[in-house]
Amino acid sequence: MLKLIERLGPIAENAASDTLTLPFELRIRGRLKADSDSGQALGLFLDRGPVLRDGEGLKAESGEVVRIRAAIEPVVTARVSAGLPLARLAYHLGNRHVQLALGEDEKGSWVRFPPDHVLEELAALLGAELEHHNATFDPEPGAYNQVGGGHSHGHSHSHGHGDDHDHTHNHEHSQEHSQEHSQEHEHEHHHHHAH
Repeated sequence: MLKLIERLGPIAENAASDTLTLPFELRIRGRLKADSDSGQALGLFLDRGPVLRDGEGLKAESGEVVRIRAAIEPVVTARVSAGLPLARLAYHLGNRHVQLALGEDEKGSWVRFPPDHVLEELAALLGAELEHHNATFDPEPGAYNQVGGGHSHGHSHSHGHGDDHDHTHNHEHSQEHSQEHSQEHEHEHHHHHAH
């Protein structure tokens, strides 16, 4: 069995020796046994992290690389006019803490989620047209996962680096801090971590 232990993030198709097609519910699990698309036995042993997305690579202990493919599965695609109605739809659905995929095509923008009566009713109430069909479900990654290239590079970061990251992050949210204040703050912050 090939033991897949490291997330590589998005990779090119020709960078992998094999592919593994999984539905969304299996792409949210870090530990899993499955057969690759060519039939070889795989075991995923990953740290908990963001959902595996279509096109991401996983590296095996032995160095082989397998590329994840999102399976075609039942989904609900909700369409509503662009602008505020779409923002409102995404906001209210997102408030339910479900994973949502967002996209656009020649017919306009859409929000997609796994079939769920509560969400379907909510979307209909917000004026969306719902289409039940089969497609890939590749949800929007969390914004914080994308900072610094996502979690895939997490292993190479030193701790100090991570701390700076969090720190600058807090500052984005509290701009009322003056510049000098943030320097003092930086000082306290590192001091605090030294203990």
